[in-house]
Order: sequence, then structure tokens, then C-alpha cells
Amino acid sequence: MTDLDRRTFLGAAAAGIAATRAGPSRAETAPMNDTTTTTSHAVEMPAFVDHSHLTVIDLPMLSAFYQQGMGLSVLEKSASGETLGVAGRPLLTLTTGSNAARAPRNAPGLFHTAFLVPDRRELGRWLAHAAHNNVPLTGASDHLVSEAIYLDDPEGNGIEVYRDRDRSEWTYVPDGTVKMATHRLDLQALYDEAPKDGWTGQENGTAIGHIHLQVSDMPEADAFFRDVLGLDIMATYPGASFFATGKYHHHVAANVWNSRGQPKRRPGMTGLADYTIRFNEPARLETALDKLDALAIPTTRSGDTVSLVDPWGIGLRLSA
Repeated sequence: MTDLDRRTFLGAAAAGIAATRAGPSRAETAPMNDTTTTTSHAVEMPAFVDHSHLTVIDLPMLSAFYQQGMGLSVLEKSASGETLGVAGRPLLTLTTGSNAARAPRNAPGLFHTAFLVPDRRELGRWLAHAAHNNVPLTGASDHLVSEAIYLDDPEGNGIEVYRDRDRSEWTYVPDGTVKMATHRLDLQALYDEAPKDGWTGQENGTAIGHIHLQVSDMPEADAFFRDVLGLDIMATYPGASFFATGKYHHHVAANVWNSRGQPKRRPGMTGLADYTIRFNEPARLETALDKLDALAIPTTRSGDTVSLVDPWGIGLRLSA
């Protein structure tokens, strides 16, 4: 691909990005209500998102996309699925079955899975890979605390690839909130700065930084993630809330932009089958389990992992 081709790609992507970012469908900007911390990485917090599991129709196609386009490696295979990750760390499971049926775009489920790369250099290296391999983008933003690029997989599952700025660059205000915005991300500058040294996959240290969900009702989401699971509401936006532990900008987000009032997911729907929240502080997990029991929300325990179905029909695993 010539430089002109690359710039045409990035220019076209930017045009699409501008349209995508104009409305709330990808906006992630809101005040936050916590203070500084001595740790910084998303997975160093008291609880974090550890894994995402998608139900898919075309397993070989989706697996190839996540390997070739996203730079994940296959770690495990079975007759009905695969688990992919980075440097031996499982991040994403893909499974299929005879009853897999494509979910409507307004069904509760996944808005995007957000892959957090180690730094701006690695974000640029992935962008160069995407440009050289005609991977289509759907959005990109500078959120002040992070820089993010958005795309969809071949079955329409949303993806974010992002890097966090250092906490010293985050601006906290007296009430404990942190400033965020949705500014244009200069993709051409990011591409131009990136090494063109033969990208072979995501760098060690890549993790799921957060997961963004479509839900049916925001008060219900606030009550579930804050009051039951014990996550802090770190930000709000019309039709959306952002939840985290450890003063991170968000580990889980939930919105009703496409899915307000929609019924629960049905078994076998494509998209997000379940995801895992891992607790670095086991006492927090036990507190959440007590609240689930008090509300008579059914759970199943297997070793250190507790499985349940959330109010919108999305599977959730809680682990310590």
C-alpha cells in the first residue's frame, strides 16, 4: 500500500469517525466523582473486567478476524469454540452452536469490548496494521484520559482499542471528578508517529480495560452495578452511566441509546454471552454475593467463580 493509499484510508476513516462521533452512540464523556490513587492500570483496581465471551454464527471467520485484524492468538480450541488472548492471557472466547441466531441491534448486550494496549506507541502500531490491511474503523476520540479507536467485527460486535494517558495527566476537580471529553483524535499523526516495523500482534500487557453494555433501563443499571456489585458511578451522560473501582474512569459502562425498554436477551442470541468481573479484593466479592442472595438473584458457584444472569439476560461471572 502506498503512502497515498494509507492517507486516503485514514482520511476516509476520519470522515466516518466524524459522523459517528457527532451523536451519543459512541460518546464517552462525563464528569467523574473520585480522587487520585496510587495505582493506575485498569487491572490493578479492586475489581476489573477480565474476559469477554461472544456467541457467533461464523466461528472460523470471527476467529480469523480477531487473529489477523486484532492480533490475538488462539490459546484453546474445542468443537464449538475458541479462546483467544495475548501472551497466554485469555481475553476473548468465541463459541457457536446450532441455535445461534443473530441478535437485533437494539437488543441488550454488547456495545463494545475495549482492548487496552500498553501505550500510545502500541496504539499507533495497531493503527498502522489496520491501515495496511484495510481494517475499517467506525470512530476515534481523544477522551483526555485516553485515546480510543473504534471498529466492529464482521458480525457487528463493537470493539474499542485504546491507550490510557498516565494518571498524572488526568485533571481531577475539587469534587473528585475527572475531566473527560470527546475530541477528534488525529489518526494521521498517530499513524505517522508509529513504528512501521512489522507488527505481529498485540503486545504483552494488552488487557480488557472495560466493557460497554446496552441495557434496557438506566436506574436499574445504576442499582445493579453500584448497589449490588459495589462499583462506583464514575460518570454519567444522558442515557448512560460509567462504573469502576479504584478511581479508574470506567470498567463497565451501560447505555440505553439503542436499547431503551427492550426485552431481555433470549438464549442463543449472537453477541455477548457473558463477561467476567474479577475481584482483586475477595471481600468485595463476598459483599456482592451477599447482596445478590438478599435480592434472591440466582447464582451458581464453581470454585472461585460465581455465575448469574443480569437483569437484561446477559451472563455475568464474578471471580476472585
